[in-house]
Formats: sequence, structure tokens, C-alpha cells
Amino acid sequence: MRKAPALPLLPWPRPAAHDPAVAPMLRLRRWLRIGAGSSLIALIMVCLAWEGWLAPLKPEGSLLILKAVPLLLPLFGILKGRRYTYQWASMFILLYFTEGSVRAWADRGVSAKLAMVEVMLSLIFFTCAIFYARLNRNPRA
Repeated sequence: MRKAPALPLLPWPRPAAHDPAVAPMLRLRRWLRIGAGSSLIALIMVCLAWEGWLAPLKPEGSLLILKAVPLLLPLFGILKGRRYTYQWASMFILLYFTEGSVRAWADRGVSAKLAMVEVMLSLIFFTCAIFYARLNRNPRA
């Protein structure tokens, strides 16, 4: 008689995905990951388009286009679902929220509208990130 392969030891018991009590939680985690990842990618695109050609500070463009580069740092950790990345990126994104709210107040026209888009995307990312990090924490012993 063949022995079944040993299962790896986990630090806590993982619930079965087919458990009716757990399925909504797994669905929520998936949607939070999708929301965080898509809002981060959209924020990168908005920053590039905003400072590149839609409403740059100078007509020939400005170095503010480089503000999209720091958003690439948490991108792969967010897409892979790493809890630690969600934790620090949720605090990091508040810089973009602040910049967007200041420019929404101070700028006019297209730039103010793009600033409001930046504020909304950073709020969506922040909300998804903090709830994902909370749902992915280790259960307390």
C-alpha cells in the first residue's frame, strides 16, 4: 500500500476553499487584490499622461513625470499579494493623495481634474490595501 505524500507544515491551519464560511472571504481578498493592483496601475498611467502631455507644468514637459517612478517600487509585491508590501504601500500612497489634493485646490482646468483622479485612485488603493493587509494577517494564538 502506498503512503500519501506528507503535507507541508503550515504555521496555522489554512481553511478549505470549498468551505461555505470561507468562500466569501477568499472572494473578498481576490477583489481587494484586483482593486489595489488596478488602481496602482491606473495611477501610474495617470501620472505619466498628466505630466507627459495632458497638462504638464511647462509646455515642453517637466521632470514631474518622474513622480510615476516610485509607484513602480510596490507594483510587483502588490501584484503577487505580499502582505508586507500592502502595509508599507498603503502609507506610501498617501504622498500621492496629498499631492493630488493640493494640486486639485491650486490648479485650474485639466490639471485640477487630473488631480482629482489622482486623489480618487490613491483613496481606492489605500482602502483596498489596508483591508487586504488586515484580512491576510496571521490569526493570533
